[in-house]
Amino acid sequence: MADKITKRPLRVLVAGGGVAGQALAFWLTRGGHQVTVVERFPALRASGAQVDLRGQGIEAVERMGLLDTVRSQLVDEAGVAFIDSRGRPKATIMANTSGKGRQTLTSEYEIMRRDLVRILRDATKDDTEHVFGKSVDGFDQDDHHVTAHFSDGTSAEYDLLIGADGQGSRIRQALLPADFDPYWRVGIHMAYWFVPRIVSDSNIRDTYMAPGGRQIMRRSHNTTETQVYFVIREDSAEASAIHRAAVEQQQEFWACRFRDAGWQTERFIEGMRTSPFFYSQEIAQVRTDTWSKGRVVLAGDAAHCASPYSGMGTSGGLVGAYVLAAEINRQAHDLPTALANYDRVLRPFVNEIQAEVNPRLLRVGMPMNQHAISAFHSATALACFFRIPDLVARFSKQDRGGDWQLPAHPVPVAA
Repeated sequence: MADKITKRPLRVLVAGGGVAGQALAFWLTRGGHQVTVVERFPALRASGAQVDLRGQGIEAVERMGLLDTVRSQLVDEAGVAFIDSRGRPKATIMANTSGKGRQTLTSEYEIMRRDLVRILRDATKDDTEHVFGKSVDGFDQDDHHVTAHFSDGTSAEYDLLIGADGQGSRIRQALLPADFDPYWRVGIHMAYWFVPRIVSDSNIRDTYMAPGGRQIMRRSHNTTETQVYFVIREDSAEASAIHRAAVEQQQEFWACRFRDAGWQTERFIEGMRTSPFFYSQEIAQVRTDTWSKGRVVLAGDAAHCASPYSGMGTSGGLVGAYVLAAEINRQAHDLPTALANYDRVLRPFVNEIQAEVNPRLLRVGMPMNQHAISAFHSATALACFFRIPDLVARFSKQDRGGDWQLPAHPVPVAA
């Protein structure tokens, strides 16, 4: 009879205090539920590289009433330049700031991950319990409750557990069969970190290609710091395993792979050693047939990571949190129906944004030899001369999320 009490607020535990976790807290607390967010880092994870908002992700933030706040924290990135070994631009694609069509390689809404997470957390901190330095190591559930077991040895009971703990989700690992591999790999690896900004670092993102399927990107997000990205095409077991090694080993791997790449590689490798932030990852999507089991459900990258090359990773997390919260708020008395609706409503959108990643096109953008690099530069320069990227962006009828429409409000934003 407990489920007949349709207005009873749920006790919800969200594992993961990133973009998706904070967005879930925003909408669920406005639906009247008691939300606890646990984050394994000792404080708000105010780190990470630059992210962007596109399509339905922009609309999701607007419905939160936070778009003006996000605008106030945007990074000044005017476009993307493809450069040669001397740093000379061969072709430049500018951001589409017309307010119409779709975003180009640079979005009109570029923001540091740390700033977006802070904005979302500030909007939820008065209504949500945040617990830092703690993670969910396991769980048990029955028809009525789920018991979460924490890293500090304690346990607690909730009505619902949401795994928003990222691409390497522990919740997903415990939820799905042990022999199931959720990753769809494209044979590309990436590392990024910060170095001191110098005078020549502009507000145009530089993209440099080196033989061997290597790419270096440089973008500057404030007056003192510049982000560096090393990207490589490699299918070796060593490349796949390095992301789980100690940071010193990861840095040696990337230095070894890029030492002879040219351009400003020496500066970037030297800055790697003293960077306040360093992250290494394999580019992969998370693909599963189910996002929930009983009273446990996955959200954000834990459920449907689309990868950085989709351009919709952050937007996908915001949209997914919106849809999941909407269904919970509508059907709190009937969680099986709510979670089934979440899958039914969101799945077409996830399929759309994941399909944006085409391994063949990625390989075109990461040539193996200098001849192919020169051909890429020539073709891109010709397209820019005729303003093709700009015209395609302005006159496109939809962005990377396709024509999928964000559903009605989970709850009034003023609630």
